[in-house]
Amino acid sequence: MKKVIAISLLLIMTMMVNAQDKRFSPEKFEADLKAYITKEASLTPQEADKVYPVFRELREKQRVIYDKMRKLGMNKPVGDEACKQAIVEYDKLNLELRQLDVYYHKKMIKMVSASKVYEIMQAENRFHRQMMKGWQKGWQKGWQKGKRR
Repeated sequence: MKKVIAISLLLIMTMMVNAQDKRFSPEKFEADLKAYITKEASLTPQEADKVYPVFRELREKQRVIYDKMRKLGMNKPVGDEACKQAIVEYDKLNLELRQLDVYYHKKMIKMVSASKVYEIMQAENRFHRQMMKGWQKGWQKGWQKGKRR
């Protein structure tokens, strides 16, 4: 009986560890992004330590704007005037995003070369594309098995 309980507990603990491995971890995502950008942009550890906090600050401010855009698009406005107002608000938010990019890119160029900032930008885009492909494959596997995530 004790063996059955011990084996059952071991099995449950193994399943919990495996389940945790499949969950999204913001800390792991951030660490993976930093490592990827550092490698792909050929940043020295000193350059990465200098520029990455600025890069992270930009991403945090962008996230706030993206959240506003998402909320704006959650419900379709009723009527032409409401649609017009939603478009104006959406355009303002897009402009804010571009202004943030300009400000933070200039700030990063003061820390590392423009070519490295360009490589950082490209690496971030590649990283996100790869992550989306991985998530999509996981989603498709679940869909093929009849599971919707």
